[in-house]
Amino acid sequence: MLSQFQLAKDASRNLALVSDEKRNEILLAVADAIKVNENTILEANAKDLSLMDKANPLYDRLQLTPKRLEDIANDMRNVASLPSPLNKVLSEKTLPNGLELKKVSVPFGVIGMVFEARPNVAFDVFSLCFKSGNACVLKGGHDADESNKAIVALIKDVISKCGCDADCVQLLPATHEATAEMLSAVGYIDVCIPRGGRKLIDFVRNNAKVPVIETGAGVVHAYWDKDSDFDMASRIIINAKTRRVSVCNALDCLIVHKDRLKDLPTLGMLLVPFNVKIYADPGAYGFLNKSYPSNLLEQATEVSFGTEFMDYAMAIKTVNNVDEAIEHISLYGSGHSESIITNDSAAAEKFQKQVDAACVYWNAPTSFTDGAQFGLGAEIGISTQKLGPRGPMALEEMTTFKWLIKGNGQIRA
Repeated sequence: MLSQFQLAKDASRNLALVSDEKRNEILLAVADAIKVNENTILEANAKDLSLMDKANPLYDRLQLTPKRLEDIANDMRNVASLPSPLNKVLSEKTLPNGLELKKVSVPFGVIGMVFEARPNVAFDVFSLCFKSGNACVLKGGHDADESNKAIVALIKDVISKCGCDADCVQLLPATHEATAEMLSAVGYIDVCIPRGGRKLIDFVRNNAKVPVIETGAGVVHAYWDKDSDFDMASRIIINAKTRRVSVCNALDCLIVHKDRLKDLPTLGMLLVPFNVKIYADPGAYGFLNKSYPSNLLEQATEVSFGTEFMDYAMAIKTVNNVDEAIEHISLYGSGHSESIITNDSAAAEKFQKQVDAACVYWNAPTSFTDGAQFGLGAEIGISTQKLGPRGPMALEEMTTFKWLIKGNGQIRA
């Protein structure tokens, strides 16, 4: 396995010499190859799906379809169309002694990616890494192993046919040992990015010897304020909860102002067709227990709050004001995405200033937290840390910088 790390490191140096035009050509060729090889990818994905229970919330994340592959290819074409993030002059100056300094953007080198049952991540990571001049070492979960093998084989074949070094993309075995080796690959992996649930992210952060950019689990809240329009609020809540329940930007806890409790039965009628399980605090339970199906309603416990459900389930918390909503989020949020639904601009401003999260919304669902939706192209993950990248990590976040210094023979006294 060490040889794979070495191959990636060597390839990263070769990749630095590839022009942006050539990188774009290869990205477009891979996008076209996705359509041509659609059946091969779907057959491999079907093998993975056959080993997973359809009731598993991860099933949706694992599943590839012709439409999803088309979207992946379009995202890759979009990445190819974006300006290169490399060789940008971030600052420059001439010192009194005549030395000319430039701070320019450059690739990290080799990016390691540990992810779970989302084979689309392999395409996303490749496109962003390749466009930004980085080699990538992928370590997927065993649930998606057949899919990942087919995807990486396709990518490497296209790169080779285009005359570039296909070793810039490596896929490690889907084993715990491979994860441990990546986390210890000092001198080979320049930065490691985990993308998955809390357990995976905590393991990577706690055990890595290489630098880590943490993409956090999404414990996502929406605060339904007293001064809000019901129709708009219901659209936002339904979309945030039910659009795709297994993604990190899906709603986990609805925080309700006490004056809106009377509207919960009507909102509940809109959630019933999706079979959303509700864990309601006493205030909310009192308004739902006679109208919401008993098999879909439970009283909330402490565990209900702070849980990333990744399923058709959510908690409901009652508060007296926006301050209590902010306090609840500070206790249970993961720093990912939070939303306020209100017509009160003062409450919205307070919420957006005081809530500590990468993305804070006003009158919009958290389902928009996505690199493509932000116009950034594909994303490598949603960073919840504050040091370095934060929020959707796209091309700009895949670079570091170096200083270039030009002189004419100056020496230091």
